Amino acid sequence: MNATDGHDHHDQHSAGDVLAGVGPRLRALRRARGTTLAGLADETGLTASTLSRLENGKLRPTLEQLLPLAKAHGVPLDDLVAAPPTGDPRVHLRPVKRSGLVMVPLTRRPGGIQAYKVIYPPAGRRTTVKLRTHDGYEWFYVLGGHVRFVLGEREFSLGEGEAAEFDTRVPHWIGSADSRPAELLALFGPQGERAHLSPSEPPEH
Repeated sequence: MNATDGHDHHDQHSAGDVLAGVGPRLRALRRARGTTLAGLADETGLTASTLSRLENGKLRPTLEQLLPLAKAHGVPLDDLVAAPPTGDPRVHLRPVKRSGLVMVPLTRRPGGIQAYKVIYPPAGRRTTVKLRTHDGYEWFYVLGGHVRFVLGEREFSLGEGEAAEFDTRVPHWIGSADSRPAELLALFGPQGERAHLSPSEPPEH
């Protein structure tokens, strides 16, 4: 094998490593949005079967498939095909917006505890408190503003520097308490980030 052959083999191996990581990232992005394979199929024009094979690594992704997926997930194409350099601890902050709620991911590995900076929009005159439940556990710390927190039959007001933790199986709702945005540092247990990023839900939860 000459030097050129060795270089080509290395390039092919590197490309294979990059593409091998696309499936888990696609799955993590879809689950974070709370979108089903069928729902994503409607958004992208790809079949649910194709999407499933891409996520499971059984199908090598093409540019024609990745472009609509990147658009649907609201991320740059580079985020799908290029993992952060090995050993680089920096997290590239890319806000996710859903119905006025802004979530900035502070962690990048799929699964496990997820950390976010969450910005709730100012409370409206007719803010609807819609209690919800989901599997998982949540902890949040108020970075700025005032938070209205409803847990079961109780209601709390939290200001800057205060924190709360709770089982998300208990009906709950979080939102800004006044005319200013409320900024939180939040940690979500399994399924928590999926529930908070569901595009079908209002900004408060």
